[in-house]
Amino acid sequence: MSAGTLRQILLLTDGCSNEGGDPAAVAALAREENITVNVIGVLEEGTLNEKASREIESIAESGGGISQIVYMKQLAKTVQMVTRQAMTQTLQGVVNKELSQILGKDQEWDELPPEKRGEVMEVVDELGESANLEVVILVDASASMRNKLQTVQEALVDLSISMDSRSGSNQYTLLTFPGKRKDVETLRGWTTGITEMTGLFNKIAAGGITPTGPALRAAVNEFRTLKRRSMIFDGEDELDLEERGS
Repeated sequence: MSAGTLRQILLLTDGCSNEGGDPAAVAALAREENITVNVIGVLEEGTLNEKASREIESIAESGGGISQIVYMKQLAKTVQMVTRQAMTQTLQGVVNKELSQILGKDQEWDELPPEKRGEVMEVVDELGESANLEVVILVDASASMRNKLQTVQEALVDLSISMDSRSGSNQYTLLTFPGKRKDVETLRGWTTGITEMTGLFNKIAAGGITPTGPALRAAVNEFRTLKRRSMIFDGEDELDLEERGS
């Protein structure tokens, strides 16, 4: 199998959406474009909002991704874990489509004997290291996140450092919502290193509504913009992993 491109939206939030429609429906549309939506609920110690938890799970499920509720002190490890797990989950789906070529017969992951499953996981691990990764980081900057943004920034820098050892390329862009004058604001355009985002969170004036649905739409559009830019520079479109596996 050839390495392709994995596309993820990483949504960090602590509250319920209250503007702009159902975010789970937007996540489902992202999934149709082979974009995985992962959601991390960032809570303060001892708090739990059942409505927010249900929304977080619903968005991730609709977007084919992973959801995780976490307290701030655990955030750095969780961001890395969710990103890695989502890569593996997506790659397993791709490998499932190619099992007939790898094994010479039509089998799916759950039907494999343990020794064959180990062989497939080696393929998944190898692809996870060599696949190109594009991530839109989408950070809730509503009022309740004000005291959490510094921890979010530190977690994202740790993610960048942990991903730098991969042989595949990494590209990130950082969006926050709500913005100063509109639903979503781009804090940093596409870049190869999250470490370049250090200090950007100090510029955020946290407050206002939580337009999670519109923010997810903006995240999807970022991938479209990057894809058009790649076509201009490369002269051709790059097939992503889902397309390669079909």
